[in-house]
Amino acid sequence: MSRSPPNAIQLRSVGSQSTMASLPQLSAVQNPSSHSWTSLCGSPPWGLSCLLALQHILVLASLLCASHLLLLQSLPAGGLSSSPAQLLASSLFSCGVSTALQTWMGSRLPLIQAPSLEFLIPGLVLTSQKLPLTTRTPGNSSLVLRLCGGPGCHGLELWNTSLREVSGAVVVSGLLQVTLGLFGGPGHLFPHCGPLVLAPSLIVAGLSAHREVALFCSAHWGLASLYHLGSRLLPPHPWRPASTSPTHTHIPVFRLLSVLIPVACVWVISALLGLSIVPRELSAEAPWFWLPHPAEWDWPLLTPRALAAGISMALAASTSSLGCYALCGQLLHLPSPPPHACSRGLSLEGLGSVLAGLLGSPMGTASSFPNVGTVSLLQAGSRRVAHLVGLLCVALGLSPRLVQLLTTIPLPVLGGVLGVTQAVVLSTGFSSFHLADIDSGRNVFIVGFSIFMALLLPRWFREAPVLLSTGWSPLDVLLRSLLTEPIFLAGLLGFFLENTIPGTQLERGLGQGLPSSFTAQEVRMPQKSKEKATQEYELPFSIQNLCPCIPQPLHCLCPLPEDSGNEEGGPSEPGETADLLPGFGEQCPGSSREELRSQ
Repeated sequence: MSRSPPNAIQLRSVGSQSTMASLPQLSAVQNPSSHSWTSLCGSPPWGLSCLLALQHILVLASLLCASHLLLLQSLPAGGLSSSPAQLLASSLFSCGVSTALQTWMGSRLPLIQAPSLEFLIPGLVLTSQKLPLTTRTPGNSSLVLRLCGGPGCHGLELWNTSLREVSGAVVVSGLLQVTLGLFGGPGHLFPHCGPLVLAPSLIVAGLSAHREVALFCSAHWGLASLYHLGSRLLPPHPWRPASTSPTHTHIPVFRLLSVLIPVACVWVISALLGLSIVPRELSAEAPWFWLPHPAEWDWPLLTPRALAAGISMALAASTSSLGCYALCGQLLHLPSPPPHACSRGLSLEGLGSVLAGLLGSPMGTASSFPNVGTVSLLQAGSRRVAHLVGLLCVALGLSPRLVQLLTTIPLPVLGGVLGVTQAVVLSTGFSSFHLADIDSGRNVFIVGFSIFMALLLPRWFREAPVLLSTGWSPLDVLLRSLLTEPIFLAGLLGFFLENTIPGTQLERGLGQGLPSSFTAQEVRMPQKSKEKATQEYELPFSIQNLCPCIPQPLHCLCPLPEDSGNEEGGPSEPGETADLLPGFGEQCPGSSREELRSQ
């Protein structure tokens, strides 16, 4: 193996169960299992941070277009009173506000908030039941739904009512998440979620979007293949900044921009070949400037059916978000997210969904698995980048015409971006199995049954000749929504089986008594690095002073007194622009590299 340049970045191995040993100097591009580049070199420069933020915007655009396109396709032509670009802009605006709140005082992880697909399924259930006329089948009183095509079909007003009902469900889901977070629900449940709960959830999350990815890529498999090849065949050569300093570093620019560069190239090629076609459902005139505000078209409609769909949205989105917290912490080599960080994060996600529903968006906001997969793909994660993403989303949300520019990205490219990032989430789910005894019959059953049933039930309900009917429409909406949410089913089954079937701590992957998949890593951490990493989950110093003033029932949102101080005691202020990895913010490559050599 060739030797690295004199000032290359020192790397650490991850995922090993043995004591961490010193490694020879290797360049960052030669060891894909290394710490992220920002873990050893501090926050990326502002220019690079803007490019990384733009990449996350492209990943968010794939989710934004997928969720809204699939929902709007269920509406008849001309059945939407507002511009599709304004719907996209309102959703993007709420995502930006939610992202900023999440990274500032939520979980404090660099999590991008996006219109998660967990909101799409209940929304489709609500809108699909407006479409058909019902006919009774003999024998079991179930209802077969036939698409209405006669003169008595529902018109424009009822379709707008249906979208208002979906927005009402989004508001209900947000309020429920806020309530759960304020009273510490996630903090009480998360310590009981070990590797056998996290791994099936991540695998199902990675597989849950395969139909949408196939639908987008099938528009032109050539462009989709070109993007996949381009994203993996970039030259693995670092870029050396022009500097006379003897401590300059090599930036793996092609790896860090492995989403932006292929998207830009394929986008240009498709435009030159005339293959960029904006979907009809997303094409309409849009203003250059527009200030999102509640009741732009009408207030969200709260009905018993919207309440049922909102409960389903809240449960599914909360399950997905807790998985994102655990995965993001694992990728950034942080300890397990503490209960107070999980509770704060879910509460602020709920506020984002409430804002989205009030603005008329049919999609709420939740932590995005594809964006977390992007962090793993680029091996770079920073709060600075997440703040920039929030700022860009808010700015784009003020201009529907600029948001419409995102819809000109070819659908195969968006499908390729979504497919690559979802594949990373899927692979991290498989990699979590080694933390538990996968040869145990107990664990084999839990993992297999959770994944199998989470994929089987949604497919059966999707292809069933008759729909579930209990005689009360809100209960039908609730059951059908929950039983077709793959991530919720995987999380629920994994959690139930893991905590009811007897097993030893070592067998369950909790050998050190820590309820997370980071046990071995936390044990190997030096005490100083562990304390510094734990502080990354704490509130900003200015807000920590308000913790004694909040009511006792809401103390679950604040760190425990024994966790909020340094070695000398007293609260310490985590840097607002500090990296989220142990060693972030240290001088690279001098003292940081010498410290790593000594381990």
